[in-house]
Amino acid sequence: MVDVLKRNNVNVIGDGEKTIVLAHGFGCDQKMWKYVTPALEKDYKLILFDYVGAGNSDIAAYDKEKYSNLHGYAEDVFDILDALNLRNITFIGHSISSMIGMIASIKRPDYFKQLLMIGPSACYLNEPETGYVGGFEKSDINELLDMMEMNFTGWASYMAPAVMDDSKGPELVRDLENSFASTNPRIAREFAEVTFFSDNRKNVPLMKVPALIIQCSEDSIVPISAGEYLHEYTPNSTLQILDAKGHYPHMSKPVETLKLITDYLAR
Repeated sequence: MVDVLKRNNVNVIGDGEKTIVLAHGFGCDQKMWKYVTPALEKDYKLILFDYVGAGNSDIAAYDKEKYSNLHGYAEDVFDILDALNLRNITFIGHSISSMIGMIASIKRPDYFKQLLMIGPSACYLNEPETGYVGGFEKSDINELLDMMEMNFTGWASYMAPAVMDDSKGPELVRDLENSFASTNPRIAREFAEVTFFSDNRKNVPLMKVPALIIQCSEDSIVPISAGEYLHEYTPNSTLQILDAKGHYPHMSKPVETLKLITDYLAR
């Protein structure tokens, strides 16, 4: 138990009877939830953690083979839930963590009460032959990975303003850039490759846990069509479109995002 909690830098806050696990997205860590946790911890017990390679996780625990696909990250979620003896939890995942949560819920649905997905995508690549729009061409992803490999700091400076709604001021962009830049470059690049080349569309119809899909009105990473695809093929799902722009509404528009979350949880 101690090793798991240290490995993933697990923190438990709040005194509520119901449990919410907050799972951060690529390039981030648990600090990205700081804009919504003060409101949630009043009524819920919150589980915060860092994926291996992010934040204050134990980087020595990183195993390239284990984390070569999203199932390795899903196994870590199970480890955390087992270490804390948690079941029937609400899982809130941002971006790729939505798919990690989905994979985990398909494997062990008894662990989960519901999934809330912020900016999720089952597949980031366009597929002209089927008409699926994921938002990226393969060449786009390869260029992104090359930039990360050649100039990681430059990639962080370029990426942060492109994915964050900067209308709220430069502080959020700077926070995100610092988060990107603080991750281990090798691990970040490998996680990016796993993330952007993942295709979880075949898993979507298998998810039986109720799901809320939260989509921003404009998102340079995930087009609305990706959220609509998930809603169409995910059983027992609800799709909500935010006025917020960018890929990080829990940071840029926490009040609007919180309202959708709390309204859904109150049902």
